[in-house]
Amino acid sequence: MDPYVLIQYKSQERKSSVARGQGGSPAWNEKFTFRVEYPGEGDQYKLILKIFDKDTFSVDDYIGQANIYVEDLLAVGVEKGASELHPRKYSVVKSDQTYCGEIEVGVTFTQKVEEEYDGEEFGGWKQSRQY
Repeated sequence: MDPYVLIQYKSQERKSSVARGQGGSPAWNEKFTFRVEYPGEGDQYKLILKIFDKDTFSVDDYIGQANIYVEDLLAVGVEKGASELHPRKYSVVKSDQTYCGEIEVGVTFTQKVEEEYDGEEFGGWKQSRQY
């Protein structure tokens, strides 16, 4: 098995590396960053971790998924500037909702306030010129 994880938060998606040759106990130890707003639109404050088995000559096999609800994490983080869910195990379930294993994940929220400068934007592509 060559698993990888597709991580979704609302409309954003990140993909882990493929844990080749690690069998049924893969370890990724990777960090992913998502943009979040709290309170924001909608009420689906959850990370969805979809686990797949990478196949070379056919469509990747769906293994299962785990959901991590982060509304409380975001609420505390907004109040205190940061918050953390220490690494813990989350159940992975198949499409038919049967248990098929666990994935251990830690989540950290760090508040980043974006500032506006009287409507002007500095840096980035808006000031870039092509010669």
